[in-house]
Amino acid sequence: MGVLKSLTIVAMVLGCLCTTMGDDPEYVYPDDWNDPNRDSFLYGTFPDDFIFSSATSAYQIEGGWNTDGKGESIWDNFTHEGGHVYRNSNGDISCDSYNKYKEDVALMAAMGLKYYRFSIAWSRILPQGTINNINEAGINFYQSLIDEMAANGIKPMITLYHWDLPQALQDIGGWDNPDIVQHFKNYAELCFQRFGDRVPLWITFNEPWIVTLFGYGTGQFAPGISEIAYTPYRVTHNIIKSHAAAYHAYNDTYKPFQNGQLGITLNSDWSEPWDRTNQTSLDASDRALQFNLGWFAHPIFKGDYPEIMKTKIAKKSTAQGLSESRLPAFTPEEIAYIKGTGDFFGLNTYTTNQAVANVEDLSNPPSYWKDSDVISWQEGSWPGSGSGWLKIVPWGIRRLINWIDNEYNVPIYVTENGVSTGDKYELDDIIRQKYYRAYINEVLKAIVLDGSNVKGYTAWSLLDNFEWGAGYSERFGLHFVDFNDPDRKRLAKGSVDVLSEIIKNNGFIKSDDKGNAHVVTSYGLAFTCFGVLLSQILNI
Repeated sequence: MGVLKSLTIVAMVLGCLCTTMGDDPEYVYPDDWNDPNRDSFLYGTFPDDFIFSSATSAYQIEGGWNTDGKGESIWDNFTHEGGHVYRNSNGDISCDSYNKYKEDVALMAAMGLKYYRFSIAWSRILPQGTINNINEAGINFYQSLIDEMAANGIKPMITLYHWDLPQALQDIGGWDNPDIVQHFKNYAELCFQRFGDRVPLWITFNEPWIVTLFGYGTGQFAPGISEIAYTPYRVTHNIIKSHAAAYHAYNDTYKPFQNGQLGITLNSDWSEPWDRTNQTSLDASDRALQFNLGWFAHPIFKGDYPEIMKTKIAKKSTAQGLSESRLPAFTPEEIAYIKGTGDFFGLNTYTTNQAVANVEDLSNPPSYWKDSDVISWQEGSWPGSGSGWLKIVPWGIRRLINWIDNEYNVPIYVTENGVSTGDKYELDDIIRQKYYRAYINEVLKAIVLDGSNVKGYTAWSLLDNFEWGAGYSERFGLHFVDFNDPDRKRLAKGSVDVLSEIIKNNGFIKSDDKGNAHVVTSYGLAFTCFGVLLSQILNI
C-alpha cells in the first residue's frame, strides 16, 4: 500500500508539472488574484470535442423591429414607452444585424469560431405569437443566416427565447397565463421543423431567472410588472412546463432524425461562503444557489423544486397568514413529465458574490428576496468593470461549474461569459483580454484538475449591443460597434486576438525563450487523472 501511495503522489505531481510547465507560478489575474493554491495559471489544452462560440441575442443586435412583417415584442413596447432604459435607448436599429448578418458571420469566421449562439425573435416569425400567422420573411432571414454560417463552417446554437415575447401574447397575460405553454410548444415546433436539420444545439430559455424576477417581480425589464411575492413563482412554473413541452416535442418527433440536443440556459453568480469553516455560511451559500439555479434546474434534472425552497416558502406562507404556499406545487404526473428534460446544462456566469446567513424573516409583506434568508454582497476591493454588478473574480467560475457538476451530473456548456467596459471608443480592451484568459483558464482547471464535464465555452458578446436597461452605456463586445454611424461600422478589439489564439491552440500553450511552443498537456492530464483515480481507490 505504501508503494501505491507513493506512486499516486508521484503521478499527481508529474501531472501538475507537465500541465503547468513551469517552476515559477504565474497567476490567472496577477494584479488582484495571486493565491498559488487557487490562482496559478494552468497551461494545457481542452478535450478534442470542446467547442468555442460567441453569442448575441435577437433584440440586442438585429434591429429591423417592424421590418418585413415582424410583430411587436414586449421589448419594443417597453422601450417605446420611455422611462425604462438609460437615455431612453432602444433596439430599433441597434447593430442592424438584420441587414449586416453576412458581415457578422465574416467576423466569426476570421476568429476561427465553429459555433455561434444566437436567438430567434419569436415575433419575427410569428408576429402575433400564435401558429396561425407565420411570417415567411422572418423564416427566410434565419434560413439565410444559417446558410451563411454553413458556408463558413459555423454551426448554430439557437436560443428559442431570449426575453422578447410577442406583445400580443403579453396582452393575454404572457408567462403568467398557463396557455403560454401550448403557444411556446407550437413556436418551438415550427423552429424545429424549419431549422432543425442544421441545428446541433437548442436552448429553450435564456436566463429565465431574469425573466421572472426583473420582468414580473421588480418591473425593471419588459413587460414591466412589479409584484415580487407571488408572480415570479407562477411565471417560473409556466416557464418550466413550457420548457418540458418543447423538450418532449423535440425528443419524440425531431431528435430521431435531426440528432440534435436540447437544454436550457440558467444564469448564476458563484456564491462564496463568507466563512468556509462555518457550516452556517456553507449552508447559506448552498441555499443561495438553490434559490437561484436550483429553482429551475431541480425540476428539470432531478424532479421537483429544491426541498429547501419548498420548506422555507411553505413555512413563511403559513406565518404570513396564507392558506397555501406561494410556491406552486407540481403534480406527480408533472414531476415525472418534467424530470430529465435536459440534454445539457447551459450556464451564463460573469461574477461572484459573498454569502452569509440572514436571520429568518417570517414577516409581511412577503417577497422572493426575503425567502432564502441569505445576504449577498461583493467586496469593494475586487476588481470592477463597466457594470456596477460585475466584479472580476476568475476563481468563482470554476467553483460554480464544480457545484453544478456535483449537483446535476449532466454535460455543461458555458453559454455566456464576458465583461463590460464603459461607452467609449476603445479597441485595446486590456480588461477584457485579461478577463477572457483568466476565466477560460479556470474552465480548463475545472475540466483537467476537477474532472467536471464541460463541453464548451461561449464568449459574450460578438458585438457591442443594446444592453437592456443600460442601453448602449455598457459594452461587452469583442467587436466595437459605432452606434453613431448609420452604417454601424464594426472594428475588432484586442480581445479578438486573445480569444482567436485560445481557439487556435484549443487552450493555452507555453512558449520557451526562443518562442517555440510546447504541448505536453496530454501527458500531464494522464498523470493527473491516474493520480486522482488512485487517490480515490486508496481514499488518500
